[in-house]
Amino acid sequence: MTAPRVLHFVSGGFSGATQVAIDLVRAARQSGRSEPLLVLRRKRHTDALRLAQLAQEGLPFETVPGWAHVATVTRLAQLCRRFRPQVLVAHGFPEHLDGRVAGLLAGVPALVHVEHNSRERYTPWRAALARWLARRTARIVGCSEGVKVRLLELGFPAERTIAIPNGIRLEPFADADAHPWGERSAGIVMSARFARQKDHRTLIEAVALLAARGLRPPVQLAGAGNARYRRAAEVLAAERGLGEQIRFLGFCKHVPELLMSQRICVLSTHYEGMPLALVEGMAAGCAVVGSDVVGVRELIDDGRNGRLVAAGNAQALADALEALLRTPDAAAALARAARSDALARHSLELMTQRYEDMIVELAQPHSAASRTPA
Repeated sequence: MTAPRVLHFVSGGFSGATQVAIDLVRAARQSGRSEPLLVLRRKRHTDALRLAQLAQEGLPFETVPGWAHVATVTRLAQLCRRFRPQVLVAHGFPEHLDGRVAGLLAGVPALVHVEHNSRERYTPWRAALARWLARRTARIVGCSEGVKVRLLELGFPAERTIAIPNGIRLEPFADADAHPWGERSAGIVMSARFARQKDHRTLIEAVALLAARGLRPPVQLAGAGNARYRRAAEVLAAERGLGEQIRFLGFCKHVPELLMSQRICVLSTHYEGMPLALVEGMAAGCAVVGSDVVGVRELIDDGRNGRLVAAGNAQALADALEALLRTPDAAAALARAARSDALARHSLELMTQRYEDMIVELAQPHSAASRTPA
């Protein structure tokens, strides 16, 4: 049997969902188990440099317009008719809606919806459309068990809803043990794009509280994203007198090296699916602190491999950070446990194997699993 053709459709915003789709396309090209095509929906801030890097890598990809849903669906349906995928995997919101509509119009045999967050902007109309599409979708995938629970709460069919937890490439973190925690800079890293979802404000307020307690750790914020949200964070840092303490790095090509040079990784956020950035912090051997939301609480067992704090609570975040900074031995023990968990449970190989097994099953022409539900 020839390798099935698989089209992955995702936002061109280079979010976590985009990274997962890119990783799956790379893995498919290496394994040969499927013939992949990546399709990105262009956004106003789609980074032309990132697109050029994908082209230089030789990754098969196309872009479709994102200025209107009808334009997105029309162009994607055309690509489907040309590429003729047996499986279309639509990642993220609202791309999973447009992607599956286009797939239906083009007659793609098997549709897959991947939800990458626990909270999305489902208006009544979009929720109704999602439930209608779910009846015509072969698999509905949550990127964590918490997201799967949320999908079931939204009324999606339990018999076709599964969880495939996100994973990361562990190779860039292979040398983490060669950077002993006690020899690292007593600094804080948050690797996250600037967006409404991410809560840089609470971290900045927590750092200001630490300064009042006599603690001034260096803070590095790695990530691009929305310029308006970044500017608001920069203004807040200046207002709190942290302009020299907090560095805004923008898009960072060397996140693994950055993490392995620092002691603490923070993810302050309003909601998540399963955050890759936090898994990277764990794999890097950092002591991790995360907001107590779906996805994050699946990664952090509070007090064993990191610290969970109430979302949006600067006081709680400052308290957790102060404890890590003042009790380095205890913090180092959390970091060791976090790295062990990341290596055992969140490898990219495990994630991609689960997706590829699902895709191959759905592509089987005589498999009951591949039949489009009535």
